[in-house]
Order: sequence, then structure tokens, then C-alpha cells
Amino acid sequence: MLTRRPHVAGSEANAEAAAYVLSTLTSYNIPSHTASYDTALTYPVSRSLVLTRPSPDPPIKFSLQQEVYEGDPYADVANEVQPTYHAYAKSGTAVGPVVYVNYGRVEDYATLKEMGVNVSGNVVLARYGEIYRGDIVENAYEEGAIGVLIFTDRKDYGGGGADVKWFPDDKWMPPSGVQVGSVYNGAGDPTTPGWPSTEGCERLSDEEVERAGDVPLIPSLPISWADGDAIVRSIGGQVASDAWQGGKDAPVYRVGPGPGIVNLTYNASASSIGLPDDHLLSFKYQSYYCRKGKQVLSRIENVVGIIEGAEEPDRFVILGNHRDAWTFGAVDPNSGTACLLEVAERLWKLQKKGWKPRRTIIFCNWDAEEYGLIGSTEWVEENRQMLASRVVAYLNVDIAVGGAGFRASATPQLDELLIQAAKQVRDPDNSSQTVYDSWISSTDNPAIGRLGGAGSDYSAFVQHIGVPAADISFGEDYPVYHSMYDDFIWMNKFGDPMFQRHVAVASIWGLLALELADNEILPFDYLPYARELQRSVESLKDEVVNRGITLVPLLKSIKELETAATKINEERKIYAPSKHNDYGSTSFPGIDDAVEKAKNLNTADSWNSVQHEIWRVARVITQASLCLKGDGCCRPESRRPYLGSNVVPRSGWAITPITAQIWVCDDKRRWSVQISCGEVKRGRDGGKAELVRRKQRHPAGRVAWGRQ
Repeated sequence: MLTRRPHVAGSEANAEAAAYVLSTLTSYNIPSHTASYDTALTYPVSRSLVLTRPSPDPPIKFSLQQEVYEGDPYADVANEVQPTYHAYAKSGTAVGPVVYVNYGRVEDYATLKEMGVNVSGNVVLARYGEIYRGDIVENAYEEGAIGVLIFTDRKDYGGGGADVKWFPDDKWMPPSGVQVGSVYNGAGDPTTPGWPSTEGCERLSDEEVERAGDVPLIPSLPISWADGDAIVRSIGGQVASDAWQGGKDAPVYRVGPGPGIVNLTYNASASSIGLPDDHLLSFKYQSYYCRKGKQVLSRIENVVGIIEGAEEPDRFVILGNHRDAWTFGAVDPNSGTACLLEVAERLWKLQKKGWKPRRTIIFCNWDAEEYGLIGSTEWVEENRQMLASRVVAYLNVDIAVGGAGFRASATPQLDELLIQAAKQVRDPDNSSQTVYDSWISSTDNPAIGRLGGAGSDYSAFVQHIGVPAADISFGEDYPVYHSMYDDFIWMNKFGDPMFQRHVAVASIWGLLALELADNEILPFDYLPYARELQRSVESLKDEVVNRGITLVPLLKSIKELETAATKINEERKIYAPSKHNDYGSTSFPGIDDAVEKAKNLNTADSWNSVQHEIWRVARVITQASLCLKGDGCCRPESRRPYLGSNVVPRSGWAITPITAQIWVCDDKRRWSVQISCGEVKRGRDGGKAELVRRKQRHPAGRVAWGRQ
């Protein structure tokens, strides 16, 4: 049911998939509902691409069509697949010579400048990989390009050479396969930044959205590796370095510009929809399009199921996966949706035996993730105050299975919990060992990535409300990503032929949820935070050497944090996306961006800005360590509001019937006070926290406390 039809966000097919998830959760006696939002999504109206080659070669008008393969069981619904496009791409036409820019990274443009190649006024050809496609377009715009083409190079997605078989005979992307996707650099509905897209809400105009800087200002298109090859052959100029070349039997990659000239046209204008202003056209399951000026709104639906906790019902463990897909979505994301429903079924069976979780478990099946994490972000924005004070952890599975090999990313306090869960689950590809055994087979320690970029639905939880989070999967990059060939046949033949990897993901996911929901003392370990920061400082040393910049305040504050982290909770966010790679994550994003800018400008003021960022981050880490010790947030000399002897920081527990908790709620250091009811206690010797049964429950409140 989930992958029978293409189900892009806002479509009737996706609404039907939402109804299926809702009915399945309900059949497990899990009270469930939908949370709907009217969001600004874009769909292609028209697009074209023509390559003019030097005489005597005739022009090529590309079909921009993904071809149905022989024996395709989904050929009858192939026409429901959206034409290949980039969501939120700028409508317009770009005509100009082509410059090949490798992966379109900042360092790739630096290489071109060293070669004397200027991309200004040209159309750039980049290949997918290394960075987020939205950053490829943004980097091109900043360098003066007028349009962007991004192709799935067969070196990376097609098996590397012409003698390689492709899907359905092998796992590789067919020649006509195209990776579609969003080029939006924000999170959530771009017309409602910071507030939910509810009925009648305030919305930014198209012009205001563009001025905000998160949507592209030049047109772009994704193309296949077959079309990419044809364009590469039309480019002259200097030969690119070996690292920039394609795979076996590929043409020689040159950088240009030209002599090949492309004419790229893309149109996603709402005026072509043919709807009058304020028209409302209803479809089944409340999916609709609504025109307001130039904006086209589409109804998206999150599905939310709740198992209420028996002892701490106002503390939430959230399991999340998105449902919408660019095409059939067998890997991305519905392998994860299948695992979500599997975990729900297992917990339903436990409930039939009398089990109830200590804390509330919430299942969230998000919509419109592919457009820019929209469903999850809107839900967090709508429920921000409640979620910030009540969520224990968020556990995400996007792509559950894309191949072999366990992968995990998390905020550091969940590292040990992930390891312990992996030790309890049998390896789906080797029954003689556990997932943990295979995980560490090539390294002494399991490789746990960090969550800080905008890669999936954990983003709003980590970056907006600062809660612990994890993301797990099997397999790394898979070749048919975001293409029409991500279907059940590919999954059954190459992704998980026995579907045992799905079982393993569901098992680890469920174990994580049970540990967090049922343990009286939350199983968090905070030392990895300090150690991670220490490693980041070591990397930073080489960047600022001989610049008259001191790292002493940073090192001192990290040492204080390490000491405090052995005693108490730490919930401060330290990860954020890098400016030029939205998928990436860095521990010191402000410092790293300042260093990058200083390297480019190489002025005294720019390097002074680096020192300023170091001091600023050191102050934040020092405040975090003081809060962990239980004294810095409450002392009058700390420059924070003094509320009396009964006031303790969020993670410093003391006997009190009403606890005022002070915490940093955003990156501008706006302090908030959160009032919650209940009694908790911690020994003076720094022992583990012990929960005292709440005598009554009251809704938590919050007031803004001004700016430091």
C-alpha cells in the first residue's frame, strides 16, 4: 500500500498513505489523529533543456524523462511520477555557456579561480554528491552563475563504467535516472518562518520569501547521467584534474566555459495552474491546492499516535519517520514507515500482556519532509513550548534500509544507549554475531555520527528545542536515491532481499524507545559532549595558528564542562549546520564560518572576529558547566535573574514542590523561565537523580525573561 503509487507531498496518493498509517495505528489500539497544515509547496508546470553544440553537431533537446524499465510492475502508474525538477527552484530561463564545477563546493570554485576560469554569467554543470543540492545552487549564485544543472554522474551512481549493468539487472542507476529533490535551504514552510502554517495564519509574500535568503534566486534542473555525459562532451577549455573526472569509459571532463551553450527553462508559476484567486479545489482526504496571490498552498498531514505513560504521562519519547516520497519511496522513506508500524505492533502486543510505559510514547509519521522538513518543523513550531519542556528524546528513522551495514547518528548523551541496544540485536547478515559486532568490525569503536545539519526530521528537535535525538539505518548511499527506480522491486532485489535488515532496525528502534520510556533514571551519558568539543578544538588549532588568537578560554570552559558532565544533565545544543553544506554538522559553526571568512578576507578585523567567536562560545560552554554543577544559573553574580533558594537549573535537581527552570531558548541568548510542577531530588554528593511521584499535574508555563 505504501509504495504502490508515487506519493509526493500534497498529492491524493500521499493522503491515502496517511489514511493507511492512521488506520494501522488505530487497529493496534493506539489513539491516533492527523495534524494538518496548509503549506507552500512547489510543483513543476513546464521545463525544457536544449544544448547547442559547435557546428556541425546539431542541437540536442533533452526529453528530461525517466524511462520505464522492461517488466516494470508499476508502469501503469508511472505517469503519476512528477516531472523531474527541483522543489523551490526559481522560475525563469538561463542561456549561456557551460562551466563544469565538479561537486559545486566552495573549494571547487577556488580551484576554478586558480585555473583562471570565471563562472559569472554562465550556466554551471555540477554533479551530485558531497554537499546538499541547495548549497550547490546557492554556491553557484554567489559566484555569479545564471543557472545550474546537477547530474547523477555514473562514477558515483551508475556503477562507474559503460560495461556495468544497471537496474533492474543490478542496483545501479539507469542512464535516464534522475535524482530529484528540494533546493530550499531552510526548514519548515518558507512562508511561515518560526510559526506554524495553521489556518488563517500570517504568511510572507513571494518577494519576502526570496529576501529571506533560503530559496534560490537562479533556475536549476536535475538531469540524468546520460544527459550529463552529452553536456560534458560539449565543454572545451582546460582538462579538469583527475579528481574531477568521471568513471571508466566516461568522456574527458573539461571545465569550459563552453563552447556548448545550454538554454534552461523552468516554470513553477502558480498562474499556470489556472485557478482564480482564493479558489479552493477539494480532493479526497482533504488534500487541496489553494491560490493566494502567487502562492499555492497544499494540505499536508502528519499522523500522530500516542501510548500514554502510566507514571510520567507528561514526559514524551517520540519516534518519527516521514511518509512522503518523490516517487515510490520504497527505500526513502517507506522502509522507515514499515519499521515504525512494526514497532507500534510490537508495543501493542506488549500492552495486551499488561505492559504500560512509564513515560508517554508518541509515534509521528511526518509529511512533506522531502520539501524541507516541513511536517515535523510545523508540528514543533505549533507545540514548541510543550515539547521543549516535556520531550525526553526524539528517535528518528528516515531511510531504514538502503543496503548492508548499521549506521547511527546521535547527540552524544545517547551514544552508550545506542551501543547497548546494538549489542542485543542479531546481525541480519550474519546470525553468528550481533549488530554491534559487525558495527565495530573495522574499527575499535563504533562510528556514531552527529546530528546538526538539516538531513532529516530530527532537525527541529535538535536545533529548535534542544532535545536529545538519534537516527539509525542500514546501508549508506544507495544509487537510485530520489529517482523513479526507488521501488519495491529494487528493495526486494538489492536493498533487503530477506527483509531481515528491516527487522533489525525495528528491534534497535524499539529497544531505544523502551529504555527511554521505562527506565526510572534516564540512561544518558554526558561526558561525550566534552570529549567531542575537545576533539573539535584540536582541529581548530591548525586553522588559527600564528594568527595571534588564543584558545585558552575555550579549553578552560571545556574542562569545566567535562568536570560538571560527570554529575548532571546537559541539554545544551552544540551542533549546527555549516553555512555551505546544509547536510553537514560542526561543533563550532560560528567559529568555523568566521575562520572561513577570515581566510578569504585575510584582514585584521576578520581575524578579530574569529577571536570574538571563540570568546562567545567559551562563555556559553562555561554557563552550561555552571548549570550542570547546579550553581551558576541561580547565583546573583551570574547575571541571570535570581529567583530565590528554591530555584534550581533545569538539570540540577533539589527537593521542591514547584521548580523554576532557567534555560537558553535560542541562539540569540534569550533567556526563558519555565514553571513546572512535581518533586525531584538529587543527593548533594552528585548522585543519580531520583524522581519523586508527582502529587498533581499542571500545564507548564513559560515567560520571556528578556535578553542578556
